[in-house]
Amino acid sequence: MAELRTLARPYAKAAFKAAEEHEQLAEWSQVLTIAGQVTANKSIRQLLANPGLEEQKKAELILEVAEEGVTEQVRNFFAVLAENRRLTLLPEISALFNTYRADLERTVDIEVTAAFELTDEQQQKLAQALSTKLERTVSLAASLDKSLIGGAVIRTGDLVIDASVRGKLTKLADALGS
Repeated sequence: MAELRTLARPYAKAAFKAAEEHEQLAEWSQVLTIAGQVTANKSIRQLLANPGLEEQKKAELILEVAEEGVTEQVRNFFAVLAENRRLTLLPEISALFNTYRADLERTVDIEVTAAFELTDEQQQKLAQALSTKLERTVSLAASLDKSLIGGAVIRTGDLVIDASVRGKLTKLADALGS
């Protein structure tokens, strides 16, 4: 996986630079996200692996799904990807592009998994506290997992804050077992 990310990085940086120069971050993000989702599909991956289909045709098929936001620069970018046989990197390129965009815009998506349903007020307080701690605008998505017993697990990128009862019991068991 790290190898794919390494291959995708220069393409993601080039796409980000082009989008930033033309003030089209949202449009590029939308197209790349859709293209990344499309190319992550197993059937589409098999189609992309078909040597009988021209690379440029593969790129056009992917762009047809995105429709909106497909500018001439986006078409040129996809042509370069096709020429270099890198269309299968689109999920990684999309993820990196969106990371660069979030860094520029100082935003972060956070997933909160709680043992009990969080009220709107609790979600708002948590988002505000995390926004202050991370110095970013927070977009919070909450889900429910009763197996946590109590508390919550907060995830964003590489950061994981496990404040669940299950997590604390696991740590205690590990400490007692050593």
